[in-house]
Amino acid sequence: MPDPISSISSQIPAIAPVKMPETGVSTSGGFASMLNEAIHRVENFRVDSEQKIDRFLSGEDEEVHKVVMAAQQAELSFELFLQAKNKVVQAYQEIMRMQV
Repeated sequence: MPDPISSISSQIPAIAPVKMPETGVSTSGGFASMLNEAIHRVENFRVDSEQKIDRFLSGEDEEVHKVVMAAQQAELSFELFLQAKNKVVQAYQEIMRMQV
């Protein structure tokens, strides 16, 4: 009898939440804090990717697939943030074109 097919979600490792550094900016909620948090998250992915690349190039114990995954994660998070920014700008422009 063939083996049952297991769920793919059980094989994918969970991504740990990113701890946000203290910036000194008041985060009382709302759009500004959400935007600030997104910027920091994208920046953390970029920094993590650069650190893994540097460790790999210097010959430290860093596996190539983890380096590639970190670089891809940083790139995709930046692209997602860029697309979200474009949608916000489009919405703002549409609101400004409305007749009051």
